[in-house]
Amino acid sequence: MAPNATPASVYRRGLRLLLDKDIAAWIDLWDDEGVFEFPFAPEGWPARLDGKAAVAAYMRGYPDHIDLHAFSSVRIHHTARPETIVVEMHGTGRLVRTGDPFAMTYIAVVTVRNGLIVHYRDYWNPLALPAGGAADFAGTGAATRSAAPGRTGATTVTPG
Repeated sequence: MAPNATPASVYRRGLRLLLDKDIAAWIDLWDDEGVFEFPFAPEGWPARLDGKAAVAAYMRGYPDHIDLHAFSSVRIHHTARPETIVVEMHGTGRLVRTGDPFAMTYIAVVTVRNGLIVHYRDYWNPLALPAGGAADFAGTGAATRSAAPGRTGATTVTPG
């Protein structure tokens, strides 16, 4: 992206690339030293990825496991720091291995400098992971626990 691209435009481009399953282009939105954090990551899943290479390795198999169809209700909130936005959105699709539907509400805090993502904090719900590991695109082996109590219907997961 252009060095003067706004955080919102970089983020929206990233959503389009994820829907297009163009992970390589999505990775190109990252600064070489970018940090990807998952404050609620379940045991065995990474809580932090340091650097573009680590983010690329983590996301490499994503489209083989999660077929994203849409992001709806995307709300981008600007902060007192012009380079940082807070995003609320809802993603839907299906899990490739099982064909089960997926739905997840996301909140992300994203910082962009010189048109590149330098920090992305992804707040997702680990209790919403499906049973059987169908969401384990990162190859951690940790997504094999039972679904959260009281959860029925659509399987839920996050793209990281």
